[in-house]
Amino acid sequence: MTVLFSCDKKAVAILEDRKKEYNNSMTIREQTEEIEKQTLNPKACLSSQSKGRQKPETEGEIRTCFQRDRDRIIHSKSFRRLKHKTQVFLAPKGDHYRTRLTHTLEVSQIARTIARALRLNEDLTEAIALGHDLGHTPFGHAGEDVLREIRPNGFNHYEQSLRVVDILEKNGQGLNLTYEVRNGILRHSKGRGEVFSGVTDTLEGQVVRASDIIAYVNHDLDDAMRAGVVKKSNIPSEFFKIGGDSSKRIDTMVKDVIYTSLDTALKEIKMSKEIKNATYSLREFLYENVYEGGVTKEEFKKAKKILSDLYSYYLQHVDEVFKEIPKEVLADKEQRVCDFIAGMTDRFAIMTYERLFLPQPWMVI
Repeated sequence: MTVLFSCDKKAVAILEDRKKEYNNSMTIREQTEEIEKQTLNPKACLSSQSKGRQKPETEGEIRTCFQRDRDRIIHSKSFRRLKHKTQVFLAPKGDHYRTRLTHTLEVSQIARTIARALRLNEDLTEAIALGHDLGHTPFGHAGEDVLREIRPNGFNHYEQSLRVVDILEKNGQGLNLTYEVRNGILRHSKGRGEVFSGVTDTLEGQVVRASDIIAYVNHDLDDAMRAGVVKKSNIPSEFFKIGGDSSKRIDTMVKDVIYTSLDTALKEIKMSKEIKNATYSLREFLYENVYEGGVTKEEFKKAKKILSDLYSYYLQHVDEVFKEIPKEVLADKEQRVCDFIAGMTDRFAIMTYERLFLPQPWMVI
């Protein structure tokens, strides 16, 4: 213990000496910000020019504001819960099906590749990508659909993602992220609409929108084929013009976004007409045959039953919800219950349903 303590004191002394060396110059954060100014594209969002946070904070000496946002998201409870939330298939038995967490990591990897190639702010891009699905419900699209039906003001997962980082995390304190990350999270979703519409305030946010669809049309198709829900012969032929397997298709689409965006002098993030049409064609195919297809729909009916019953129960027992968050933070009963249900993982929702509504085995001594 003495040796460890001695090493700790020595390490602290070294750090203090190094800090003194930098006292008369820039901090490491300021050096990083200067590197951004010198190396990033003029249209990139610089961390030193962020519009700031809802609650002002003193900047750190090591990390930029976007790096801190990324780390806050990674260390959040809602991020960890993504590993047990459905991407497409409910409770798949295979080990290789995607979850909401693996989807998020794939989006982040694709987005970082594009951002780096275009000399955009990779830290901002990564933060948006990692936080974009924090508000997703259990049971994927089924969960979102049922909350949209029964919630008086409706429900959208992208708005819920913003509620998570603004309010629900850290027991009602929120993560206090920067404006640019919050904007990217709120406007990442496009449903079946236009992806390349420039609705985000930063090019980095547009990159995440593009990366999201590149990731899910490829990995959801991969999972659907693995599950036997769709066959290769049923897939639109034009989609295979851009590559045979998933990795080749992603490579083609990523390169297309990079070079097409460069052709616009980075006025916006774009895809070429041919690749975009093929991407949208596959998205429609997935909606018709997978997301809203017969096999998936039958399982989603069960999921909707579970969430509807849980919603009704907690409206009558609202004191059991979010005990750690002050009531004044979530004063609206409907909103409080909606936030609680949306934050559940698939397995927690099933476990809670079994506990509340199914007979439990008696303990006999």
